Amino acid sequence: MKALLAPVVLAAGIAFSGAASAQTVGFATSNPGSIFHNIGTAVANAANRAGINATIQPATSPNQYIPFVASGGIEFGAANLQEVNYALEGKEWFEGSVNPDLRIVGLVMPLVEAIFVRADSDIRSIEDLRGQPMVDGYTAQNTILPQLDAMYATAGMTRADMQPVNVPSVVGGADAFIAGDAVGFIFAHGAGKVREADAAVGGLRALSIEENDENLATIREHWPVGFFATMEPGPNAPGVEETSTYFAYPQVIFTHAGVDEETVYQLTKAMYEGKEQMAQTFPPFNAFNPDDMAGEIGVSEFHPGAIRFYKEVGIWQE
Repeated sequence: MKALLAPVVLAAGIAFSGAASAQTVGFATSNPGSIFHNIGTAVANAANRAGINATIQPATSPNQYIPFVASGGIEFGAANLQEVNYALEGKEWFEGSVNPDLRIVGLVMPLVEAIFVRADSDIRSIEDLRGQPMVDGYTAQNTILPQLDAMYATAGMTRADMQPVNVPSVVGGADAFIAGDAVGFIFAHGAGKVREADAAVGGLRALSIEENDENLATIREHWPVGFFATMEPGPNAPGVEETSTYFAYPQVIFTHAGVDEETVYQLTKAMYEGKEQMAQTFPPFNAFNPDDMAGEIGVSEFHPGAIRFYKEVGIWQE
């Protein structure tokens, strides 16, 4: 595992038999407070408990570390499926950089995302953001702009209808909101940064999107794997004031073709059997269904080590 980023080393694992027993594997994630850092940390903790020596190496965003995983610079990463698919084929912000060696380990629970505003504000819908100062730019996290485009489009708007507050990443966007520079920010439900913002401003409101065929088609024009997810109010859902629907899309743990089959097999097994451990680290894993790990992944391919495990437990579909 090459050193790209300052590692945050998790609890040391106990060696297990097999090809990965003598090595440490790395997980590339986005910055602390982000959804992918939370997901990667939870999976790495489950891996350590299963005897895999795992470390977290954070970067600003997946568009930085997906190619690094693809090149063999680090063994695993946490990201969204759409961005991995774009990187595989060299599309969108990966144009000119095809990454054919990317492989999927497994799907985890979907990322459910919203635009958050202050609970004491007059902003109660996405339409109410028109003309307001809103986070934009995302120079280090290209994936966010089409997601904002998708949400705004359901209200008949574009990013040009807001006053742009340029930020590098979702964490930077949340910081701009906390500082009062923007009226809202985009983030994944359940992330630590959302809880931080909720506490900092005295409460959040998550702006919902009506679930209907027209809105789904609009979202998929900008984000092809998007769908709707329903959320209930609760302690792990700051900003959700009532049962509401939000923009969602699949998340994955991914790797590259050069990682040996036994290592990937053991990690896949640790994830499949580690729901309780992962949910203790990051509560949204309570929504994780291990039997969905081998689901539809579009143009990507599963790693042979993952396929071997899925066949053993009877969830692989030829």
